[in-house]
Amino acid sequence: MIDALLINAAYLLAAAALLWVISVASGKVSFVDSIWGGAMAGLAIASALQLAERGALATLILLMTVLWGGRLFVHLILRFFRNGEDDRYRKMLPSPDNRIAFAVTALWKVWLLQAALIMLVSSPAQVGILAGEEMGIPLLAWVGFVLWLIGVFFEWVGDAQLARFKADPANKGKVMDQGLWAYTRHPNYFGDACAWWGIWLACAAAGWTYALWTIAGPIFLTFTLVKWSGAAMTESGMREKYGDAFADYVRRTSSFIPAPPADKHKA
Repeated sequence: MIDALLINAAYLLAAAALLWVISVASGKVSFVDSIWGGAMAGLAIASALQLAERGALATLILLMTVLWGGRLFVHLILRFFRNGEDDRYRKMLPSPDNRIAFAVTALWKVWLLQAALIMLVSSPAQVGILAGEEMGIPLLAWVGFVLWLIGVFFEWVGDAQLARFKADPANKGKVMDQGLWAYTRHPNYFGDACAWWGIWLACAAAGWTYALWTIAGPIFLTFTLVKWSGAAMTESGMREKYGDAFADYVRRTSSFIPAPPADKHKA
């Protein structure tokens, strides 16, 4: 298994190097957001291709990861082509006009860091596939699959609702508080966390040793979704953009875990 994971890491580093060259040539790096899901799907496929035979458990984890990662890749790469470079990366990196400083900073601060985090977060999928080579699907894996289904529902439906809301000119300057967004301020991030805890449970079904090896992945992902580059960073920008309207939304809407909204008109 260690050899297979090292091969996966080599593939990932080679892809990161190629994408880094593209980012330096174009002066844009925010397409890296789409690589997050796409690379995890790719690592799952790379893991499966190294198996002599693929058991039912390995197949289940492969499908869960590829469906999650493929959908996210398409969603975010289309957003990049539609909106262009994200302001977060303009603030994070030197100007592309300073080619050397931009290239060096982008290499370590975006591409190498992203590659390391992708290996960590996707470890339950990689290890679960490799460990499930000849296994059927235990009950725990089905529990993980149900949690994954809940996660992709919140993530996919939440993203679709937000896209429709933003596409309507009548909503310009308004805070999205409809559909799933009335129950949690971040249905997409909540769904993301559920999906990967579900994949981790499927990995755990192959053996609790594998679960212990990989639990840092969903723990770190949940932390970053809630406290680092997910909800915390998003809400910081929304407070500046929407002011009191966003403060009211925060008052009546659960921050992460879905819950019934408070009364809109309550003082």
